[in-house]
Amino acid sequence: MEMKNDLTNIELQALKHIRNFLMHSGGTPSVRELRDALGYKSPRSAAVIIDGLINKGYLERKRTGALRLLKLPPEQEHHAQTVDIPLVGQAAAGLPILAEENIEAYLPTSVRLACPPHRYFFLRVVGDSMNKAGINNGDLALVRQQAVAQDGDRVVALIDDSATIKEFHRVPGAVLLKPRSTNEKHKPIILTEDFQIQGIVTASIPKM
Repeated sequence: MEMKNDLTNIELQALKHIRNFLMHSGGTPSVRELRDALGYKSPRSAAVIIDGLINKGYLERKRTGALRLLKLPPEQEHHAQTVDIPLVGQAAAGLPILAEENIEAYLPTSVRLACPPHRYFFLRVVGDSMNKAGINNGDLALVRQQAVAQDGDRVVALIDDSATIKEFHRVPGAVLLKPRSTNEKHKPIILTEDFQIQGIVTASIPKM
C-alpha cells in the first residue's frame, strides 16, 4: 500500500475528512461518521484507522472518548493539503452567516491559508467600501471565525441583520467601523460594544 509521510492513503483520506469535519462543526467525527465517510460497513474498520492515527501521533483520544487532532502531515512538493471552506453569499436578514441557506458551495483551500483548528468561511464581497484595502466588489474574502477584534483588524460584522466588512477601531465609549474606500459616500459606522463580530478577514481572493 502506498505510503506518504508514514501514512497510508486511507489514513490520509481519514485525516482530511477529520480536518474538514473539525473546521465545519468545531469537533471531530464519531467512529460511525468516519465509517460512513470512508464507505465502510463496519465501525471496526474505521476504529482500526483511528487507532493507527493515534499510534502515529496524529490524533489523541481525550478522557471523554472524543478525538483531538494533534498535527497534519507535512506538505510534500506538488501535494498541497486542502480543506473545504464554505462560500456564503450576502447573509440573509435574520439568518446566521453560516446558515445552510446561505452556503453556495465548498471551496478546496490550502491549509496554509485556512489553518485548522480555526474555522473559516468565504464571504462574497459586495460594494467598494474597502477597495483601498485591496478588498474589491466580487472578491472572495477569507474569514477566520472569531468574536473579538483588535484595532486595525478587518472584521465581518453583523449590522442591521446583514454582513459588512470594515476596519475595526476602538475609541472612548464607542467602536468605529471604518471604510477604506476611494468612494467618499462611505462613512464610518459608530457603534457601542454590543454588536456581533463574525470574524476577521485574513485574505481576499480577486474576482475571477
